[in-house]
Amino acid sequence: MAKEKKFVQAITSRDEDFAQWYTDVVREAKLCDYSSVKGCLNYLPNGYAIWEKIQADLDKRFKETGVENVYLPMLIPENLLQKESDHIEGFAPEVAWVTKGGLETLQEPMCIRPTSETLFCDLWARTVQSYRDLPKVWNQWCSVLRWEKTTRPFLRSREFLWQEGHTIHATYEEAEQRTLTMLRVYQELIRDSLAIPFVSGPKTESEKFAGAQDTYTVEALMHDGKALQSATSHFFGNAFPDAFDIKYLDKNNELHSVYETSWGLSTRIIGALIMVHGDDTGLVLPPRIAPVQTRVIPIAQHKEGVLEKANELTERLKKASYSVKIDDSEKSPGWKFSEQEMLGIPTRIEIGPKDIEQNQVVVVRRDTREKIVVSLDEIETKLGEILETIQKDMYDRAKAFLDSHIDFAETMDEMNEKFNTKRGFIKAKWCGSAECEDEIKAATGGATTRCICKEDQVKDGDTCIFCGKQAKHVVYFGKAY
Repeated sequence: MAKEKKFVQAITSRDEDFAQWYTDVVREAKLCDYSSVKGCLNYLPNGYAIWEKIQADLDKRFKETGVENVYLPMLIPENLLQKESDHIEGFAPEVAWVTKGGLETLQEPMCIRPTSETLFCDLWARTVQSYRDLPKVWNQWCSVLRWEKTTRPFLRSREFLWQEGHTIHATYEEAEQRTLTMLRVYQELIRDSLAIPFVSGPKTESEKFAGAQDTYTVEALMHDGKALQSATSHFFGNAFPDAFDIKYLDKNNELHSVYETSWGLSTRIIGALIMVHGDDTGLVLPPRIAPVQTRVIPIAQHKEGVLEKANELTERLKKASYSVKIDDSEKSPGWKFSEQEMLGIPTRIEIGPKDIEQNQVVVVRRDTREKIVVSLDEIETKLGEILETIQKDMYDRAKAFLDSHIDFAETMDEMNEKFNTKRGFIKAKWCGSAECEDEIKAATGGATTRCICKEDQVKDGDTCIFCGKQAKHVVYFGKAY
């Protein structure tokens, strides 16, 4: 019992120290570990398995909209990066450069990709000639490197895993629609598979991606009340393509510019899963994204027939297409329970001598710890029902938390008071001025515009919360990771 107690005590309470709680969960659930390269992570099997589930789910959604996967080099010549001035200016502080190859100094430095717009445009400039070559709707799964000063597992690291989609289109309207389509894909993944609610909309001018005409974002709210940018979709117009001289001939043999989009989601979303759903015992994973949906735990496994029945049950559930593992280790049942909860496995199935006698098992929900007695004859059906209930309940709880942490402020005093006393998003009217945006950030100790609220429209006479001039938008403000 002493060991079981210590296992749980390894995690700091969320309410006591949220930052330490997060670090403890990442460590104890063995999701990743620090590498000897400062700011870079070793993705361990438990953490990488979650990424594989997200990747498979998202990749399927991409392909349903016509996306094709490709892979481009990780090194970008300096001259390519310089072709789009706004882009390189936005990324310059984070770029890592390769200046030597072997023992020789390179004639031209190469940067390790912080993102790949320039490589895609360089390729298309050489290969796209006719309207028949369009559209290009491509995506690559890769890693990128950004020389971050402050790092934190999953949330911000120098090298991280992600997908970056890049497309070009014949018309403005087609590219704009692709931008919004990919935003919808991200929203559906995050809501339906990850059970994470969010606010979503266009970014303000100062918060847009470097070089983008429009940036749309999905902003989730963590349990500590901070926002986390969880996915973005960008409409570039033709700034990038024109910089790279990407043109196509239409049916009338007339030359035209193309229009570009870019969109991405990274392993940062694993941090969101931890901080939205986790508790003081560890991870709590939604069933649709959990690498293991249930763990079978034999009770008194040394007794005759118990281990055999547990293995038989495991095989039955595998044949019914559940992701299931059995814990037949020498550890005590209490330790096994604690470990299953720490890893966030949505359910465990306890089966012992008395259960076998009564032709039943006990299914325990990770999210609520509710124990449900299920007949062995019905386990394949009932387990599915329980997992779907968990998925729905997890979303509903997170949505209730989000809704209760969205407030409205009419004055700066009111905004400051609410940021000081209540975590979350604050909606406020804003004139559209970058100067006001900066002043609000300074006055609130770091609150930034997360996205423009499309549900609430301003009217004539509505004034900016800071300067008092006519308001242009209602905006979500929040303090963010």
